[in-house]
Amino acid sequence: AALKDGLFSQVSAALKEGRVTPTELCHRCLALIKSTKFLNAYITVAEETALKQAEESEERYKRGQPLGILDGIPIAVKDNFSTAGIETTCASNMLKGYISPYNATVVQKLLDQGAVLLGKTNLDEFAMGSGSTDGVFGPVRNPWSYSKQYKEKSVPKSHSEDEESNWVITGGSSGGSAAAVSSFTCFAALGSDTGGSTRNPAAHCGVVGLKPTYGLISRHGLIPLVNSMDVPGILTRCVDDAAVLLGSLAGHDPKDSTTIQDDFRPFEVPNLTDVSKLSIGIPKEYHAPGLSSEILALWSKAADLFKNAGAKVVEVSLPHTRYSIVCYHVLCTAEVASNMARFDGLEYGHRSDMKDSTESMYAATRREGFNDVVRGRILSGNYFLLKQNYEKYFVKAQKVRRLIANDFVKVFRSGVDILLTPTTLSDAAPYTEFIQEDNRTRSAQDDILTQAANMAGLPAISVPTALSERGLPVGLQFIGRSFQEKQLLTVAKWFEKQVQFPVIQLEEVKRHDNGVFQHQKSASFS
Repeated sequence: AALKDGLFSQVSAALKEGRVTPTELCHRCLALIKSTKFLNAYITVAEETALKQAEESEERYKRGQPLGILDGIPIAVKDNFSTAGIETTCASNMLKGYISPYNATVVQKLLDQGAVLLGKTNLDEFAMGSGSTDGVFGPVRNPWSYSKQYKEKSVPKSHSEDEESNWVITGGSSGGSAAAVSSFTCFAALGSDTGGSTRNPAAHCGVVGLKPTYGLISRHGLIPLVNSMDVPGILTRCVDDAAVLLGSLAGHDPKDSTTIQDDFRPFEVPNLTDVSKLSIGIPKEYHAPGLSSEILALWSKAADLFKNAGAKVVEVSLPHTRYSIVCYHVLCTAEVASNMARFDGLEYGHRSDMKDSTESMYAATRREGFNDVVRGRILSGNYFLLKQNYEKYFVKAQKVRRLIANDFVKVFRSGVDILLTPTTLSDAAPYTEFIQEDNRTRSAQDDILTQAANMAGLPAISVPTALSERGLPVGLQFIGRSFQEKQLLTVAKWFEKQVQFPVIQLEEVKRHDNGVFQHQKSASFS
């Protein structure tokens, strides 16, 4: 019932009526974080700060003056957002122990509305990866690895094989945030999305992952990966909650010149009853190599769902999509090389003990502070930016990026309202299988369906759709017109209602919170 009308509104009503207090809610979430510690979803748990914020919220409720729907709601934040007084590491040795003197704009906006910050979530080092397996604090485990649904379907290859070797990845790089929401330890979390880093783990963890239009939400305080593509992402359990968080975070920020100048009006997502006026585009290029037959079948079923409900479903072409992953790689590494230059051991973060010369200290600091993945991307980026390569690679990639963005413009001008695509090529891979390939290969495969929306700056959302034959979540992606988040979320909410995705049956959570999070009926869609 709570998921039907949006969890935030239900919890907010319970807080107002005194059925639960913010402190009780905070204690419950902290207990769940401890009981699900094996997931490795959090890098830092800010227990003291969270309880203090919850007590302040409780005082406001007692006075009858809550700050809004988010007052007293426990949330988590990916550990690449700056947080005053709480360590910000980016899951790297380079920033271990670094405490920012200020809050990222999005974090400050949440705190200003009374949200309770539980802690910072795990990720790939500096958000470079698609599995949340390459951070210095170790890999994040997908909560669905320990679900009743997965355990019933997964057959160990040998009698000796157990949960320890059978767990699956969360996707990345915002895997900690997705796992935190999926395992009920918080009600929502912030991620970042550069090439799919919010939508990919959302699909693998069975939660909603929203990447807003570039410029709609401030990047100030988000430690940059690729400035021209980075967007703060939103992870929630339902579309209505994503809309609430978007309304709280969107709008102009004088500290980020790339944000929109216009005021953003928060909106409630309407209940769509008639889809006959909708035109849904199915991009043929998203039938990509490596797309599993299971996801292809779900994609077709979803298209039929819209068609049978009266919507116009048309096949469309985005011809430059096939160049997008190569183009993305060039632009991503070039901007990474530029952004990582600030970590030199002089101003903040790790500093090597090497004292031979300034140059040797720089080199030793970066060798000790960065992992192989980060160093590899810096080397690639600097190669593309060399004087003799600049025109050949970087400038050409920028031109191709324009063509990719124009493809979307043409399709939307043709009358298509929303594009429907898969989010990932398959369901979540077992960790032992995932690490057989290197980070760059995996990222190229896993970003293939998501990064084009970042290159074009368009809003996109991954909605959990069904469980795979292995009992793991599968998500589908909706891509909308620029700054048309209301239309995108309205369609996503309609779809969410049709598919009735089942809630995870997590024994560890049920023991601690028996009866609070009742699972829904099995997915009728699958």
